[in-house]
Amino acid sequence: MQQNNNRISKTRGIYFLRLIGRVVVFLISIMIYIFDREKFNIANGWNFFNEFSLLHILWIIWMWDMVLQLIPVKSHISIGSQKIFESLFRPIKEKINYKNLKEYIKDTTAAAYKVMVIWILLTIAISILHLTGIIDTGAMVLLSTFFYVCDLICVLIWCPFRLIMKNKCCTTCRIFNWDHLMMFLPIVTVNSFFSWSLVIFSLIIWLVWEICVFTYPERFWENSNMALKCSECTDKLCTQYCRRLRK
Repeated sequence: MQQNNNRISKTRGIYFLRLIGRVVVFLISIMIYIFDREKFNIANGWNFFNEFSLLHILWIIWMWDMVLQLIPVKSHISIGSQKIFESLFRPIKEKINYKNLKEYIKDTTAAAYKVMVIWILLTIAISILHLTGIIDTGAMVLLSTFFYVCDLICVLIWCPFRLIMKNKCCTTCRIFNWDHLMMFLPIVTVNSFFSWSLVIFSLIIWLVWEICVFTYPERFWENSNMALKCSECTDKLCTQYCRRLRK
């Protein structure tokens, strides 16, 4: 029985494969930056439409990842990302305590925007380095690719934002779908079709998420949404955090 409890979930296994894929993408990007830096030219101005580069494939992957956050995908996508959708909402059998729900949303939102302030300050620092010529466009794209890897490290291994958010796992995380905005906001000063298309689409994802938080708060609280409870969890993404709670 213990062996069965410790068995990696299918979703967690898929996410680890995705992490490996992202590491490979990051390593390939580094190699291109070192040996064929001109390939990063498509991230400048309107050069996106002038020639083909492997970065076009990366752009498509990033765009597709964001599209998946706008449609209810029941298989192999964490409920933490999909809890905005009514089709995945499982209301508790008891009456929802809306007073406590309001306090929960208030507290988690305050913590979430502390994270936002920190990220904006980081973005400003990175933007200054770019605008002063210390970091070139290729390095800025590499930075987003690095954050692309860090995103799944936060999900599967360790997340520094939990120190601020105080959430027990990714399933209940208030900022789960902020990931792409945090990935792409630092490249906003690249000021090109490549950067702005990613930033604007990630802002749309963020806006949809935030509207849902305040319009359907019951979908984001485990005491109103059964799908978020540890006892109902099938994702088991954050096993290092929630294993003790499942014993």
